[in-house]
Amino acid sequence: MIRYYTRVCNFYYGAKSKILVKKKKSLPLNGIKEISFDQIEIITRKSKKKIFINQINKLPHLLRKKINSDLRKITPKKKGFCNLKFNLFPNLLGVLNLTPDSFSDGGKFNQKDQAIEQAISLFKSGANLIDIGGESTRPGSKSISEKLEWSRINKILKLLSKKLPISLDTRKSNIMKKGIHFGVKLINDVSGLEYDPETTNVLKVTNIPFVLQHSQGRPENMQNNPSYKNELLDIYDFFEKKLKFLRSIGINHNKIIIDPGIGFGKNLKHNMNLLKNISIFHSLGFPVLVGNSRKKFIKDISKINDSKLRIGGTVASSIYLMTQGVQILRVHDVNETIQGIKVYKEMIKN
Repeated sequence: MIRYYTRVCNFYYGAKSKILVKKKKSLPLNGIKEISFDQIEIITRKSKKKIFINQINKLPHLLRKKINSDLRKITPKKKGFCNLKFNLFPNLLGVLNLTPDSFSDGGKFNQKDQAIEQAISLFKSGANLIDIGGESTRPGSKSISEKLEWSRINKILKLLSKKLPISLDTRKSNIMKKGIHFGVKLINDVSGLEYDPETTNVLKVTNIPFVLQHSQGRPENMQNNPSYKNELLDIYDFFEKKLKFLRSIGINHNKIIIDPGIGFGKNLKHNMNLLKNISIFHSLGFPVLVGNSRKKFIKDISKINDSKLRIGGTVASSIYLMTQGVQILRVHDVNETIQGIKVYKEMIKN
């Protein structure tokens, strides 16, 4: 049996989008009239075909039924949670690494005063959540003990969770439990809940919102020749299977965020295919998060124009992702990203 996937495409943004939605020439993404689409791409493992939404009714019955089912997940408005509001402007997770060895800012904020100052700065600049992590998961990094990870974050986490909305970047169930006790709003496990088998039980018992990220392999080996039959569809299938499993064990809330895991077991080709076709993940029915900030794909593309902070590449890719309806961006440079988005939005005003 042929497996079909629905990717919404040909987006409109701003005033023109509202007009097209009103005239029923396009459909709103996530109930937001200011961003809409008038085409879908029907994808199989062997083919792709784009059609306008007014052509859907001409498709064979079973295919039409599948696409309409996907559209019922894509078009309704999503309810906010964890200080995340799903409207036209993307939410930002501000990165705070309390590590000595993270790929771009290791050791910069792992002291108490610097960490608190940076967290407050990120929040004042417009971050919806501060994403705190005590273990580097950059390519080539090795796992550290639970004791060491907790020692890096516990005092700062306790202080900040009383003042700011915090998400916790960890793969370990006991760290999650301790963080939730301190008032963490969101769990962000880069392993896709694969690292620690107790993680799913913690999520079930606490009912806390969480990020479901895709990762191939573990940080110590994930960039050793990663391979897929079809990275876009393989990762989509991973999410669909994992979501089905989570429902089967009793996690029935919709406060789940999908993250394709840019750079986690992917080469440049994989990353670019995911980024360019990111809108396929809307048909899963959950908010989409992308961690594009300062990633190696920016270096691979810019070559001699690479820079330490890669702000230009981060802002450019953030704006593109926003126009594809991505609801959450995980970034280090919150102020610069919001600056770029605001300027872009003003430039396209009619």
